[in-house]
Amino acid sequence: MSQPLLLLGNKRYSSWSLRGYLALTAAGLAFDEKVIPLFQPDTHAQIAEIAPNAPAKVPLLVIDGHVIWDTMAIMEFAAENSRAGRLWPEDKFARAHARSVAAEMHAGFSALRENVPMNLDRMDSYTPPAQDVQADIDRIFQIWRQCRTRYQDKGPYLFGTLSMADVAFAPVLVRLKSRSIPMDTTCKAYADAAWNMPGFAKWREDAAQEIWIIGQ
Repeated sequence: MSQPLLLLGNKRYSSWSLRGYLALTAAGLAFDEKVIPLFQPDTHAQIAEIAPNAPAKVPLLVIDGHVIWDTMAIMEFAAENSRAGRLWPEDKFARAHARSVAAEMHAGFSALRENVPMNLDRMDSYTPPAQDVQADIDRIFQIWRQCRTRYQDKGPYLFGTLSMADVAFAPVLVRLKSRSIPMDTTCKAYADAAWNMPGFAKWREDAAQEIWIIGQ
């Protein structure tokens, strides 16, 4: 298998790209990366030039002529080919639970996504969010507390050891930090652990060095 190529959007802003990157990093897989600036006239053309038969979206993983373009599919591929141990829980019910919360994150929380975009440059003082945004935040914290209560004896992540569920929620950490959303002790401890998952520090370092910034 040749070295995979992962197409990414700007690291400051692309929440989906962050998931793809952390999935491969957590799995211990080597890959090349290419960042394609978002919201530019030629963004879609640049993606289509590399993967003409896939949707012109990021992240997008190219391996030996094969293209994987859905973030959950990239996460599953990384888990199946992991060189760093299991990335879904071993117990079948815990594994189903982890896939359930990852899928809920993948498909839901539209109010939070729309009103609190991922932005690693932003750090506002706390202002109470709109009711629908707060409802999304409350549900996320409920998931975190339920997982940590059930699996806390296995490690600091949602299901004890690092899993793709943590990868799925990683961009939420950026969204919540950017608005100084308060957390209880359980959620804060989990957020601190997840903030330091493999690859996340390097991603933030790269984001800080990006020249292209929205609005410029």
